[in-house]
Amino acid sequence: MNPMRCLLLLLLVMGVSLSAQAHRFAPSLLKVNEIGAGQYHLVWKTPAQATSSVPLQPVWPASCEISQASPPQTEGTGRVFSWQLTCSGLGDDGLVGESLGVDGLGANQASAMVMIALQDGRQYQQVLNAEQPSFVIPAEPGAGEVVGDYTYLGIEHIWGGPDHLLFVFGLLLLVGGGARLLWTITAFTVGHSITLSLVTLGFFDYPVALVEFAIALSIFVLAVELTRVARHDLLWRNPWWLAGGFGLLHGMGFAGALAETGLPQDNVPLALLFFNVGIELGQVAFIFALLALWWLLRKPLAPWQSQLRWMPVYLLGALSAFWCIERGLEVLA
Repeated sequence: MNPMRCLLLLLLVMGVSLSAQAHRFAPSLLKVNEIGAGQYHLVWKTPAQATSSVPLQPVWPASCEISQASPPQTEGTGRVFSWQLTCSGLGDDGLVGESLGVDGLGANQASAMVMIALQDGRQYQQVLNAEQPSFVIPAEPGAGEVVGDYTYLGIEHIWGGPDHLLFVFGLLLLVGGGARLLWTITAFTVGHSITLSLVTLGFFDYPVALVEFAIALSIFVLAVELTRVARHDLLWRNPWWLAGGFGLLHGMGFAGALAETGLPQDNVPLALLFFNVGIELGQVAFIFALLALWWLLRKPLAPWQSQLRWMPVYLLGALSAFWCIERGLEVLA
């Protein structure tokens, strides 16, 4: 098959795939609060739209039984279940030393955050995934868990959000490499770090649907900018203003993800810092992966360079236009 047609088919498949996956970050969350001796209140929030026929379900010790259950509620993009557990036969330390987990993580290629609050003030958090679907509650919580878990969540969020990655991809197309790329990505980082911190710490709130629409619009504006043949305007000469300004919007999207995941009340600054660190690590890894891919394909695709140069721009424009329509309808709903 002609290489040009192969690439067009690949872009079409990528576009359909990314359109299907362009949803807000919605990790599963299991919150466990000790309300009395052997009594626990559980809240389980999981995405309403399943990715597998295998359900995601929390797993607790066999000695615990549901004594009270509330009807499930729809909240944003998720379904929320609430139970009260009565656990008999546990030691004086309750759930400490017992195992909690989530079934179905591997089949759904998902992760889940477990947050536990005991009456004596001890708090725990743990990210579960296919490799580690359960964990044993230790006697003492550690700050190291917060560092590792929230770094992982940050990486997972940036890699699971095609809209954020496509914006970074567009910035790379706009500025190329070298110092311009460094300053532009730095401006994007500063922008989203500001709003991520301010929203997470409760300094202001925002309409989620409108911000999601604005994020899609930012990618469309970037795609339009990439179509300019004569790149000598103010925006092209100073792309960091574009990156920093739209970074403020993307930071609110990141904050929404973090809000759905939850923060450990005794380690909020640490969790916020390392969630941001995870985002940056994922972002840098994505840029290096793109540069490595370009280095490998540069020579084989050289004969078709003039025909292929607009394909990434068309992909950005088409997907962002689709998201603008989809999210715009959500704003109007």
